[in-house]
Amino acid sequence: MLEELAARNLGIIADARLDPSPRFTVITGETGAGKTLLLGAIRLLLGGSAGPDLVGPWADDATAEGRFVGASGAELGASRRLSKTGRSRAYIDGSIASAAALDAATDGLIEIIGQHDQLRITRPAEARRLVDRMLSEEGAAAAGSYRQAWEELRRLTADREAVGGDRTGLERELDLALHQVAEITAAQILPGEDRDLEDALSRLRNLSTLREHADTTVRAIEAAREETGSAVAELRRAKRHDPQLATLLEALEALESQLGDVTLESSAYREALEVDDLALERSEARARLLSDLKRRYGPGLEQVLDFAASATKRAEELQGLLQRSTRIDTELAHATQAVETAGAELRDHRRRAALRLAAQTETHLRDLGFVDPAVAIVVEDDEPGPAGSDRVTIEFASDRRLATGNIARIASGGELSRLVLALRLAGGAGEAETLVFDEIDAGVGGATALALGEKIAQLAQSRQILCVTHLPQVAAFADVHYSVTRSDNAAVVERVDADARLEELARMLAGLPDSERGRQAAGELLELASRV
Repeated sequence: MLEELAARNLGIIADARLDPSPRFTVITGETGAGKTLLLGAIRLLLGGSAGPDLVGPWADDATAEGRFVGASGAELGASRRLSKTGRSRAYIDGSIASAAALDAATDGLIEIIGQHDQLRITRPAEARRLVDRMLSEEGAAAAGSYRQAWEELRRLTADREAVGGDRTGLERELDLALHQVAEITAAQILPGEDRDLEDALSRLRNLSTLREHADTTVRAIEAAREETGSAVAELRRAKRHDPQLATLLEALEALESQLGDVTLESSAYREALEVDDLALERSEARARLLSDLKRRYGPGLEQVLDFAASATKRAEELQGLLQRSTRIDTELAHATQAVETAGAELRDHRRRAALRLAAQTETHLRDLGFVDPAVAIVVEDDEPGPAGSDRVTIEFASDRRLATGNIARIASGGELSRLVLALRLAGGAGEAETLVFDEIDAGVGGATALALGEKIAQLAQSRQILCVTHLPQVAAFADVHYSVTRSDNAAVVERVDADARLEELARMLAGLPDSERGRQAAGELLELASRV
């Protein structure tokens, strides 16, 4: 539920803070005082649209903040900041977030029912939701079965679209994928092979030049070895007269040995440089093959191998689709029949739930001042969809002797307000822990207004209610009462208790907050509300 609400520089609200009751809170004030701006702050916290026109004159930014506490005790802090340039920034628990993320975080916490929201119940989807809240356990199970049947039909339809009507085209695509895989597989590619092949080709194509270099190298090494041997012999003779030359002699002998080894290796390399036209031809053919594969399937051999893996996967998918295409029509026919059967069963449950909802709504409407109202919730056959194969509409007549009709055409503003509340009371008021009523009492007065206040108070026993109202009969039932007044060009939001609340109710009753008789009437109204 909403624990705290704050608004700063929001329109004509300079600075306001509300601590709503966990049950029933009302907000009252003269027309134009700024009451609905407080609900505008709530809409901003729910991710609603924001514009620079909401920014007041006291600063460059407008801010709305709220603290929510769930049934488990977990807290959520949300805020929204608007600038005169039109920019909007959202925060969740102090961290920057998008408006969409804020909407997701606060989704289901609050439901706002305003004068414009009354039109929602004229929509078949909203009427269906109201009916579904009245479904029995068996009806809820039927709804679940329908959803499963619909998802299966949707899945099979997607498969059919994937297969399409062109089986020949799928077969051609499969043949191409298999050919590509076979071609790459037959090449027996090794990672990095193209780089090794380039080195080998460079050697094979330059054998004559390599032989010349090798011959020169061998002759130079042999000459160096002969010279080194002569130096070793001379040094040995000198060592007989100077033993200190032992270290130098040892190093020179090692060099002579190394030159011998190098001579052998160089000679072996030279002997191996024989012309091998067949090896050159094979290497060039391999290089052409790899180059052709890279040209068609990727810039490198790694990409060619990746392409083969993707083509293998696609071939498997195509084989599966072709196998399915032979039986998918039969499965689609069965799934379509399952949806029709599940839809018919769900429709029967909805019709029974609609009768219960209509009867309970009529009971609440009689409490709200209607003598003998008639509510008909019509569940008709319709094209299957995600929510069912029916269309739900609400019809209404203020007197049972009149024919019921579509509520958008039949009900007046005051009747529609009471009908919305009666439907909410009968249908469980939805899933949100907090309900906000924004002047839904239009066109209501007298004893009916008193009954309306009592009904909202009853609803507040099971969830938190915030209500913007012009009716003192409704305000008298509240646990917490906030008054919005204008001081110069600013709206002032204050909690009113005791004498201040009497004055506000007296103002609402007769426009005379200082009248003793008005205060007495307000006191009687509060006493009556407390007894009820």
